[in-house]
Amino acid sequence: MEIILGKRLKELRDERGMTQKELATALRLHSVTYLHYEKGQREPPLSVLADMAKFFDVTTDYLLGLTDY
Repeated sequence: MEIILGKRLKELRDERGMTQKELATALRLHSVTYLHYEKGQREPPLSVLADMAKFFDVTTDYLLGLTDY
C-alpha cells in the first residue's frame, strides 16, 4: 500500500506544482513526516489520509490504489 500511496501523493503534489514542504504545511504536518509518507516509509493515520483525500479532492480509495479515479 505504501508504494501506491506515495506514488499517488507525489503525482497529485506535482500536478499542483507544490513542494513537499508546502504540502506538509498545508496538511499541518511536519515536512519529514510527509516525506516518509511519500517515500512509502510510513503509513499515515486514517485522519491524515482523510485530510489528504479532502485536500486533493480524491477518494481515500484512490490514494490507496483501490480505484483509478
